[in-house]
Amino acid sequence: MDFTFLTAIDRATILVKNEIAEFLYTHLDEFGDEVQDIKKCLDYALSNYPHQGGFVLLAKENDQIVGAVVMCQTGMEGYVPENLLVYIAVHREYRGKGLGKQLMQRAIDMAKGNIALHVEPNNPAKFLYEKLGFSNKYLEMRLQKK
Repeated sequence: MDFTFLTAIDRATILVKNEIAEFLYTHLDEFGDEVQDIKKCLDYALSNYPHQGGFVLLAKENDQIVGAVVMCQTGMEGYVPENLLVYIAVHREYRGKGLGKQLMQRAIDMAKGNIALHVEPNNPAKFLYEKLGFSNKYLEMRLQKK
């Protein structure tokens, strides 16, 4: 298993971003977003603009993506965590083998500052996040403007 760490410095091509977006769309199952929204997140995480940034962590086997994490920097410190873990997905055939935990631990180690994430209550990954030390401090509320 090879792990690849991408930042703005790496200048990921559109082809690479598309490959990552398609992987995430396919393997996030019912917990994912539309491909165009995933691509926007990748653009933000891999941006050169000073008010944006983050990183992408990929797990590959035989040059095929089998796991991915997308972490975005919030640009805030103290009152809001410095990082938002937006996406993590593991290929269906690799689930239950500890790859998700490896990806999470590597992402935690690479992130500078605190990390927040959003997880649906029925998502099985919630238990992994709790094992790694994430806690539910707040109830998130959203207003969907139309």
